[in-house]
This record gives sequence, structure tokens and C-alpha cells, in this order.
Amino acid sequence: MTLSLDALDTPLLGIAAWSGTGKTTLLEALLPRLAEAGMQVAVIKHAHHAFDVDRPGKDSYRLRQAGATPMLVASGKRFALMMETPEREEADLAALIPHVLPLAPDLILVEGFKAWPLPKLELHRQAVEKPLMAADDPWVRAVATPDDIALPNGVERLSMDDHDALIDWLQAWPQRWFEMRRGPRETS
Repeated sequence: MTLSLDALDTPLLGIAAWSGTGKTTLLEALLPRLAEAGMQVAVIKHAHHAFDVDRPGKDSYRLRQAGATPMLVASGKRFALMMETPEREEADLAALIPHVLPLAPDLILVEGFKAWPLPKLELHRQAVEKPLMAADDPWVRAVATPDDIALPNGVERLSMDDHDALIDWLQAWPQRWFEMRRGPRETS
């Protein structure tokens, strides 16, 4: 499926980083503050391995194994929509976004779909000893880092340790979405 950003009114922002950079830890710190500020933020997270939110022997697991597609299990506190996709090598972001849109989030953060063409905030730590993604990915709009590193032209620098500034930047993203979704930044 193809992802058409021009047709999407709900702002998307990829959170791109190498493993060990601290994506989850940073999002754990920022998400409650965004909620306190009145933003409903959805997260779509890519998993690199087979995973299961269900347990063998439970009714929902048994029904899914019997062919329920999808299987939705719900309580008063939460629900989980599970669907087997054995024909896919990788998760299809364009097919996942429509599952979140009816919940009307103010922002959808997309974690782990590094290769997808969508605007991104890169988290970078020199200590991880991996290259800066922004150097090769024109969709990276900003880099949050604790390090003094050179950034490509047109890429904003944010301090990974300044959570107030990151909150401000993320709260402003929905207003910037219509401009930023048009395509990658200019590269020289």
C-alpha cells in the first residue's frame, strides 16, 4: 500500500533512531506531558520480530488461531485488535494508519519505520557509534541530540535533554504538518 501524505490531515511524525539511542525512554517522558497539555498522541511502533499480545490458551488466542480475522478483545479498560498477516514480510504503515485515524488523535508518532517517506525527528547519540540518519534521509526535519555535531542544511537542532523545548516543538508540529508533508527537504 502507498502512503499518501497529501491526503492525510492528521499530522504524522516519524521518530527515527538507532537501537540504544533512547527512543522509548524519551517518549515515556514526553507522552504524559503532551497529554497534560491537551494533546492526544497515538503511537504506531514497528516490531522487528514476531510478537504476540495474547497468550496461548486464552479464548481470544484460540479464536484467532481458529481463523478470526481480525480478532478484537475488549474490556472496560482497553481493547486490542489483532490480525494475522503471514503474507507480509514487513509491517505496512499505510495499512496501519487507518486503524488509528477514527480515534482522532492530534498527532501520530511513528516509531521504527525508518525507510518510510515521512517527516522525521531523529534522535542521535554519538555514544551509540552509528551514523547520523539525517545525512542520507532528506525526510529528517530535526535532530535531537546531546552532542555537538554538524547537521545538514535545513535540519533543526534540538537538545535531547531539554524536554521543555522538545514538548514545544512537538506541540507546534500539527501547525507545520501541512507544509512539511509536501516532500523531503531540499538537499544540496
